[in-house]
Amino acid sequence: MLEDHKGDFRKSCIKRLRIQSKLRRVKKDYDVINKLYKLIDTLGAKKVLLYLPLKMEVNVMPLIKRLRREKKVEVYVPYMSGKSFKAVRYRLPLKVKKFGIKEPNNSYLKNDIDLAIVPCVGIDAVYKRIGFGKGMYDRFFYSLKNKPCIVFTQLTYCKSEKVLSNHYDIQADYIITR
Repeated sequence: MLEDHKGDFRKSCIKRLRIQSKLRRVKKDYDVINKLYKLIDTLGAKKVLLYLPLKMEVNVMPLIKRLRREKKVEVYVPYMSGKSFKAVRYRLPLKVKKFGIKEPNNSYLKNDIDLAIVPCVGIDAVYKRIGFGKGMYDRFFYSLKNKPCIVFTQLTYCKSEKVLSNHYDIQADYIITR
């Protein structure tokens, strides 16, 4: 029953995100990126996990480029590995992999990340992430010894008034949207 409600909510959020992704949204992306940059600075994060965006996600590529150019923060991105992923240093070239997601070459993260910026489709009543339903982020965070600060991003705010999550679903410390 819970999975039916979660699936229906996910579908409605994805529909809204697809509409948003077709609109001129440079300003929305820019606003979210500026908020993320300020939060990274305020928290003093040194190792940040970002993501390589799909069309319906906040385009964080300008933020990745800025952080790399300034050399104040080490930038990591997901590298799919089985049913989860690992954090690898962002570097070029990027290759298109499963689900149309771009990835750099495989590498190894020596230390834990301080801050994770995670795209989400929606959030439930207790601010847990509703993603695309593969569970990759949940498995990744479950495997970490030290839990980083987690920030969810959304192009458009999509929140359920019901609890749709399971105990293993990740929860946000911050949610940034426009």
